[in-house]
Amino acid sequence: MTLYVGLDVSQKTTAICIVDETGQRVWRGECRTLPEEIAAVIRQHTGEDVRIGIETGPMTPWLVHELRSRSHSVVCLDARHARAALKMQVNKNDRNDAEGLAQIMRTGWYRPVHVKSFEAHRARALLAARLQLIETTTRLSNHIRGVLKTFGMLPGTVRGLRFDRRVELLLEGRSELATIVMPLLAAWRQLREQIAVFDKSILAIVRASAVCRLLMSVPGIGALSVLAYVSTVEDPTRFSSSRSVGAHLGLTPRQYQSGEVDRSGRISRCGDHLARTLMYEAAVVILTRIKRDLPLKSWALAIARKSGSGKARVALARKLSVILHAVWRSGEPFRAIGSQA
Repeated sequence: MTLYVGLDVSQKTTAICIVDETGQRVWRGECRTLPEEIAAVIRQHTGEDVRIGIETGPMTPWLVHELRSRSHSVVCLDARHARAALKMQVNKNDRNDAEGLAQIMRTGWYRPVHVKSFEAHRARALLAARLQLIETTTRLSNHIRGVLKTFGMLPGTVRGLRFDRRVELLLEGRSELATIVMPLLAAWRQLREQIAVFDKSILAIVRASAVCRLLMSVPGIGALSVLAYVSTVEDPTRFSSSRSVGAHLGLTPRQYQSGEVDRSGRISRCGDHLARTLMYEAAVVILTRIKRDLPLKSWALAIARKSGSGKARVALARKLSVILHAVWRSGEPFRAIGSQA
């Protein structure tokens, strides 16, 4: 008889519930959130045929990989689907949630979620850390500009001079302001240095990856966008059709259809925010920076003339995500002539 296990995970403890094929509870309890303890409890109360369900969450990748390494069959459940079922419970607590997850596993009413490898998560963490530093430097530079504007000083733009050097020139002879601005400028410089370190790490990863080098044959795709894309998709065989990748990244319109009502809305924005943003930026690069004749650019410009530049950029971002998947599956570099989507 197949048994189904639901795990409701918190930082310190994990609630565990085991049900049989008829939905009857076999056992429930809790243990510390450690893979070896969870695996020991499951082995103690189940046999060989057992399926484990766990919701998406911050600790999910670690637990899933550890439990799978111990030969357990683990399915990661979409938290939104699980929440829709669990909210029907009268009393919400960790034990009831664990039992609800076990029942979801038993009925099969769930959407399995791909759990990325630790290598993909390291790439994601690197990209996210770089983004955090860039946002911090932007806030710092804007704050410095605001302080200087109060006293009639405008750094502006001077060809050949970096922002910090322009600020230093403005502060010459203004010691009362220098004591305020210079510490901020020192922090800005240190952040820029760390961003450069991250950039070198990203370039090293991309240069060492044959897949990344292949996908960079697509116009507009650079080191950042290709690493974000590859670490998001990770396995191209997950998608039966290249067109599904656009929906996976949240670049397809929402649809509401009921009876005679059928309307499309804005893009869903589901999936990975960073990969979607970088696909959009790649589309902007094609439309604004690439000067040579390019079928992709001509296609997007035709949409822009008909529906506006905003929709054209989104459509091009979606098409880029589809082309990248097609190139990845084929193993052949991008060719401007001919259809690859």
